[in-house]
Amino acid sequence: MSGRDWTTVYIDLWSNRAADPATLIAAAVKTALSRFAGVITKLAKASGLEKVNVFGALSLNFQSLDLPPNVTLTDALEALYVAAGKPIVVVIDEAQHAISTTAGMDAMFALKAARDHLNQGSSGKQKLYLVFTGSNQDKLSRLVLKKAQPFYGCNVTRFPLLERGFSDAYTDHINGFLSEENQFEREAVWAAFKLVGQRPEMLRNVVSDVALDGRADALSETLSVSAEAFRTRIWGEMESEFVALTLIQRAVLIQIIETGKEFEPFNGKSLSAYEANAGRKVTPSEAQAALTALRQKNLVWQAAYGDYALEDESMATWYTSQVKTGLFTPPGPTE
Repeated sequence: MSGRDWTTVYIDLWSNRAADPATLIAAAVKTALSRFAGVITKLAKASGLEKVNVFGALSLNFQSLDLPPNVTLTDALEALYVAAGKPIVVVIDEAQHAISTTAGMDAMFALKAARDHLNQGSSGKQKLYLVFTGSNQDKLSRLVLKKAQPFYGCNVTRFPLLERGFSDAYTDHINGFLSEENQFEREAVWAAFKLVGQRPEMLRNVVSDVALDGRADALSETLSVSAEAFRTRIWGEMESEFVALTLIQRAVLIQIIETGKEFEPFNGKSLSAYEANAGRKVTPSEAQAALTALRQKNLVWQAAYGDYALEDESMATWYTSQVKTGLFTPPGPTE
């Protein structure tokens, strides 16, 4: 956002997954405020915001990452806007992690309140922008689907997959570190990129392994084989996880895959689907036990307020391309 001359607050909620998302959000806002410590100290001597002497409280609290007592996120962001004298954009990466805790959800509601407060009556000029991104669309959608969720009514836009332009640029970048006799071909890297689902981190892993071999005579062929082997290994792990599930656990997992963000664990539609896939009636308590087991196996994720989604959306890709097409037939589970 530097091109627009905005003040940017960036938070990666996966930077410390042991920390509560609310703590990371507050710390990032506080860090941004610290860049204007001198301005805020001067403002503290002259004025405050409504009800709370926010500038004074902040000026005494810059040694701590937490916001001062009685200073809300709205207060802090308003102080940041006044001190910076320009619009603020808060960018939260892996934002879906915020809804894994009650405090994280509260922080999301606080951000919405801050947005509404700062932007109301501003004659069309926005003071605060919020941008949330995430690697799991179903999880991210839990912020907008229901009236009880903080950003109800907003839309989640799926980013398009990176295409040939990325793989070509990445190929040229990597080749710059290799000898002229040991170069990757753009076509081969693009083919490998597609094999690993057009996911940059997976391509980097494959390319790193192949580059270490230094076999210029078979670099492209080795890359293709390595990418195929990488995908086979990942899908093999998913097959093993699926095979190890009980009959009811499979039925619940399949329903989550089939319905996505519309999944409701105990409604009539889901109970009927469990029965069809399990071959017998499944009670709500059995479904709940299955959900608990799937969470413990890190196959299913639960939001702080009860919604469920796949932990890794790749499981849906594997199931759709392998099980539904009949390419892989799981053996019968054991109860």
